[in-house]
Amino acid sequence: MSTLTATRVATLPRVNLLPPEIGEQRRFRKVQAGLGGGVLVAAAVVGGLFLLANAEANDAQEELDASKSRNVTLQARANAFAEVPLVYAQVEAAEAQLSQAMSKEVRWSYFLNDLSLRTPNKVWLTTMTVTQSVDATPVAGAVAPAGGELLTAGIGTVTFEGKGFAHNDVAAWLDALAKQKGLTQPYFTSSTKELIGTESAVSFSSQATLTEEALSGRFTQKAGS
Repeated sequence: MSTLTATRVATLPRVNLLPPEIGEQRRFRKVQAGLGGGVLVAAAVVGGLFLLANAEANDAQEELDASKSRNVTLQARANAFAEVPLVYAQVEAAEAQLSQAMSKEVRWSYFLNDLSLRTPNKVWLTTMTVTQSVDATPVAGAVAPAGGELLTAGIGTVTFEGKGFAHNDVAAWLDALAKQKGLTQPYFTSSTKELIGTESAVSFSSQATLTEEALSGRFTQKAGS
């Protein structure tokens, strides 16, 4: 016959023999250690932020110094061109004076070259006299002998004296004057037969009105320029 024996193990109470002060000191040290670690972490974070801010401040200072240097350079360049507007104003004033002074210019070398190409073969000129107004006042219209009508005023008059072989040559000459750019209202004041040696000839005097088409216009400012 077997016998079951139950054994009860009793749990003994834990007895803390340490004084309470020691336990408090241990907890205090743990708190201190935790706080110390937090302070170190915070110090590390603050130090990193300080270094980052210092680097950014240095970069900003470098950019500021570079900007100041560029401003000094640009200001020096601007000072070098400070007189440009004054020079432009002087040039414009000079161009305006030149345009006004040369507004009545006729390039007579071109005029005479064109006229020589139009002059009939049987006509040759001995003198040419030009009366031109160089101010704003137009030359008063002359009175044409044929019919006595008053001619339209222009900027001047051109008088020609020359010779031809016949009166028909004088008529051809007047036709040539009518086609000459810058001249209008051509007419003759006299046409007289004479002898040149043994040859019959005609001496004539003619006149035409000088118009603004004869002006060169090379010093006149174009619209919009």
